[in-house]
Amino acid sequence: MRLTDAAASRIKDIMAKADKPFAGVRVGVKNGGCAGMAYTMEYAESAAKFDEVVEDKGVKLLIDPNAVMFLLGTEMDFKVDKLSSTFVFNNPNQTSACGCGESVQLTPASDTAHAEVASGP
Repeated sequence: MRLTDAAASRIKDIMAKADKPFAGVRVGVKNGGCAGMAYTMEYAESAAKFDEVVEDKGVKLLIDPNAVMFLLGTEMDFKVDKLSSTFVFNNPNQTSACGCGESVQLTPASDTAHAEVASGP
């Protein structure tokens, strides 16, 4: 998982304004919504035992172990439009999304893709 400059900047701003220090931002997926799954983000006080830790552009992301195969290759962006601002997940494992944009359908990445990412080029 990687961050755009806009996403990294927004997360740094949010973390700087938090009422206490956090280890990073935990990113995951949960079942729900009309398309089947939704992305989750929350402050993390510490890394959980099996979290995948990703550091990009000065930001620490803690990837929920149940979400790793759904988030491989994902780029997190932050978009500001005229009437809204939101984090956007550009995910190659996404096969569809609901009309309201609140949920997505994801297919886990293959084990061979995970092994290639883990071992590097």
